Amino acid sequence: MNHQKQLSAMLIPFYLGEQRDSQGRTIQEMWTWDFEQLECTHDYIQWLFPLPERSAFNSNAPIVDEEVIQAFQSNLHLRQNLLRSFTVILKFYGLQRHESNDGKIVVSQSEDYPNRKREWVCTFDHNYLRITRILKCLITFGLENEAQAFYECLRQIYREDSDRIGSETFQYWTIAVKPNARC
Repeated sequence: MNHQKQLSAMLIPFYLGEQRDSQGRTIQEMWTWDFEQLECTHDYIQWLFPLPERSAFNSNAPIVDEEVIQAFQSNLHLRQNLLRSFTVILKFYGLQRHESNDGKIVVSQSEDYPNRKREWVCTFDHNYLRITRILKCLITFGLENEAQAFYECLRQIYREDSDRIGSETFQYWTIAVKPNARC
């Protein structure tokens, strides 16, 4: 079994909390990281939000295949853990996920957003690439409602700070949530 296949085979047990990632960390540990760890550690995002494409930044990132996608789409525990990862990263960005009165998923700014915004809403920030990955991952694993809600919140942030975010970045986010954006 080649290295990439081994990493991909580790993904589901990692996401179920039964196995460590390639660096020896559990998903439960990552969920408890403080904002500094989430900002400064650069090789975890591919484990929390895996994609069916190779990472340009982490050669130890798993690449999902159709079998993994089907597992996430059919296994409630995997989806719940993905939503927990999503909640952790939203908090890092100063955002929150909730359900509106009509049952629609909404992502909005939390009261901590003004503080958190200073950490990532700035020109050429690496978090913009992370956000593209998160959007693509949510779409890939069938969490379109969460991806669209996150995108709508990002659209509002872009309206307020387009000079810092840039139109090219926003275009990547827009493409990431389009139907059939999966590679």
